[in-house]
Amino acid sequence: MPTNATPAASTVLITGASGFIAQHTILQLLELGYRVRGSIRSLPKGDAVRSILAEHSQAADHFELVEGDLTSDDGWREAARGCRFVLHMASPMPAQPPKDENDLIVPARDGTLRVLAAATDEGVERVVLTSSIAAVLYGHARDGSRVYDESDWSQLTDEVSAYTKSKTIAERAAWEYIEGLPESKRPEFCAVNPGLVLGPVLSADFSTSGELVRKLMQRNVPGCPDLGWAMVDVRDVAAAHLAAMTIPAANGRRFIVAGEHASVLDIAKILARAFGARGYRPPTRRLPGWIFQLVARWDRSAALAVRELGKRQDVSSQRAKDVLGWQPRSLEDMVVAMGESMIRYGVV
Repeated sequence: MPTNATPAASTVLITGASGFIAQHTILQLLELGYRVRGSIRSLPKGDAVRSILAEHSQAADHFELVEGDLTSDDGWREAARGCRFVLHMASPMPAQPPKDENDLIVPARDGTLRVLAAATDEGVERVVLTSSIAAVLYGHARDGSRVYDESDWSQLTDEVSAYTKSKTIAERAAWEYIEGLPESKRPEFCAVNPGLVLGPVLSADFSTSGELVRKLMQRNVPGCPDLGWAMVDVRDVAAAHLAAMTIPAANGRRFIVAGEHASVLDIAKILARAFGARGYRPPTRRLPGWIFQLVARWDRSAALAVRELGKRQDVSSQRAKDVLGWQPRSLEDMVVAMGESMIRYGVV
């Protein structure tokens, strides 16, 4: 069983090695003694990944990069060859709404199936899919009247975003693929569904989720709109992936990893307390929805969130706590860590 895996004798493939969650996961794997193979869409861009890992780990020589594009069959079997585990984290993450939703949906779905097929053909022991709570609670009433869990799936109405559709369709396709395999060929499989990911950035090249903290610290918005998310620290997301990879009881299950719903105003107040004395002045007054809608007309990252005005993300992470032994950090920890790291790398 995976729980008996010897890290030094085990190679883990992480797809999308340039990603925020992926890099934190790679660092935790290296610290435990695993050998890690990371896929990246274009190898010439790999120097930046190597440089980041070398800055943060003494074991970066146990990391290698391979080329793998979600839109192509090429290279995936070779990437999975000799790996005991695969953590499939690569998925398109937009900085603004796409012109065509299929620009996100097709590579997310087809890329997931390509990675699963390669892992199956190469005899990988367990695959962990990085999904999202975007695949859990959208298309439902999100007014605080109920808490959503792993039994729930997003309903793909016309009102949900292309990103939500991409994550939901990709995860459903993964489960259908696994369930359709003969038992003798079927790798163990589970999914991790994070909320909005905050926590320390590792370089000035940060993920879309970091835009929230950056804009507040830079005072790029005049106030705090009625927006909120179930948030989680990237270090805790990485830890959940490692537990899902090695704990036998994780096989065949989904795991929501996210804290309680928190608002933009909650985050702004934390930033003001932590960084106000250092000259940062995040806005801590409420912003009417109609003003945010106007801002979204010219700020494309704001346009990603405009549909979320007035809605809540109430989810339960109890299964992750019970099965994975998951212990998340507080909202204040993740927000302050992101702010400190953004100052360190000159993002703000």
